[in-house]
Amino acid sequence: MPQMTSQRGPPHAPYENEDTGSVVVLNGGSLQRQLGNRHLQIIAIGGSIGTAAFVSVGTALAEGGPGSLFIAYVIYAVIMGMLNNCAAEMVVYMPVSGGFVRLAGHWVDEALGFMAGWNFLLYEGIMIPFEITALQVVLSFWSDKVPAIAICLVCIFLYGLLNVFAVRVYGEAEFWLSTGKILLLTILFCFTFITMVGGNPQGDAYGFRHWNHPGAFAEYLSTGSLGRFQGFLACLWNAAFLMVGPELISMMAAEAKQPRIYLKSAYKTVYVRFAIMFVGTGFCVGILVAYNDPTLVAIVFGDASGSGTAAASPYVIAMHNMGVTALPHLVNALLCTSIFSAGNNIFYNATRTLYSLALQGKAPKQLAKCTKDGVPIYAFGVTMLFPFLSLLSLSKSSETVLTWLLNLVTAAGIIDFIVIAITYISFYRACKAQGVSRDSLPYKGWFQPYSGYIALVAEIVIVLCYGYTSFDPWNVSTFFTHYTMVIVAVVIFFFWKFYKKTRWLRPHEVDLVWEKPLVDLYESTCEEPLTTFWGETLDMVRFWKVSKQNDLD
Repeated sequence: MPQMTSQRGPPHAPYENEDTGSVVVLNGGSLQRQLGNRHLQIIAIGGSIGTAAFVSVGTALAEGGPGSLFIAYVIYAVIMGMLNNCAAEMVVYMPVSGGFVRLAGHWVDEALGFMAGWNFLLYEGIMIPFEITALQVVLSFWSDKVPAIAICLVCIFLYGLLNVFAVRVYGEAEFWLSTGKILLLTILFCFTFITMVGGNPQGDAYGFRHWNHPGAFAEYLSTGSLGRFQGFLACLWNAAFLMVGPELISMMAAEAKQPRIYLKSAYKTVYVRFAIMFVGTGFCVGILVAYNDPTLVAIVFGDASGSGTAAASPYVIAMHNMGVTALPHLVNALLCTSIFSAGNNIFYNATRTLYSLALQGKAPKQLAKCTKDGVPIYAFGVTMLFPFLSLLSLSKSSETVLTWLLNLVTAAGIIDFIVIAITYISFYRACKAQGVSRDSLPYKGWFQPYSGYIALVAEIVIVLCYGYTSFDPWNVSTFFTHYTMVIVAVVIFFFWKFYKKTRWLRPHEVDLVWEKPLVDLYESTCEEPLTTFWGETLDMVRFWKVSKQNDLD
């Protein structure tokens, strides 16, 4: 790689951990690298799996049918694979705090970074009360006597507790919570296979019966071919909300041990998550339940009780249809932990996003202050305000709030993916213009730059079209529900562009050195040996056994 001079200031001094003597800090801030290989890989697999994977997928099934659901999930999984391919190459090379947000501002245009940061913060901030509201209605599967305000306050307290301490506390909590999600999906996939071949109380080997009767493709909004196409689009919009991941892993880049090695492994596991967990979910629910199942239709299109709860999950509906009684309670219990985990993961990302904005001067500089344990304490305090939005659900039905938040944040999430694609294209062009061989990068993405261009076009089409139902007939409320975040993103971008007079960087102007020397320094001085996922997990178990024996002695 040719020698280049960074234009963005001197590197920050590394920080020495008093306990181990190893360098644990970072690039451009005071966060500490305490997330190990097992944390990153498990969070990469299960960290973002929440309500949609178990409950909201039922809505897509009812609107599009199993064929449309499966095809839409496969198509969007491919698109997300391309985005993951882009993010992995950039983040593994430059694992800085703020992830894709800072990369966008530094490699494309400061205005794009400003927009990306605040869009992502609003997206994550709104998602926190969304998950809390979802937890309220899932708990109502057992009883509606638990006060909703109590659930809100307990969640707020626990999110604060898990994020106010060193990042290893968050990492440890997410390791176990995400493991629970993986266990839940494994149970549900096994349930699907066993019952479809006859392992159910009725002994009915139903196989792919629902794909034939009532059929693979449902009509939605219209009839005939148009109605089936609209059903497919409904499934595609659902997939756009369900499938996330590359942007979330990038937010952990500055707190990962051995970042270029462990982040590379984490990003590779995301492909497995898209292929098995997300696509598998779309495939299994279409096997288990017919799209015209009376219970499913009543919950999705009517006013049946249980909407939004575990009872609305196609898995639970199938269990009730087959006369399986105990398993729905286990599913609901694991679903509660899965939703709580998703909210906790989102809270962490929102805090780090606000911190990175402050680090760049795009938010009050006080928000970049960290405790001695590496927690951005003031950014944490501001993020704590978002969960209180869940109290809005106390004045109306939780289901209404859930639906409104779902529609509002979908566009914001897609905008993040558009930013990742734009940033990668700029990075690719800069490498080419400056003579930097991508073969020298710690991770080289495949099918580039075509992956970036295809993903960019696909996400732009989706974000512009997914609210098409608000145009015919024209509905002002629905329009703003779907497009508010798009309008806000455009306003934020041009506000910062005109206010700071920023400009789009040309390929030869992009600073490809930036904080690379800091990462190189950290990796060259880190005394902690490299570990595999299973090796680190076994070390944790062995340490627990030794500690327990020492306590007994």
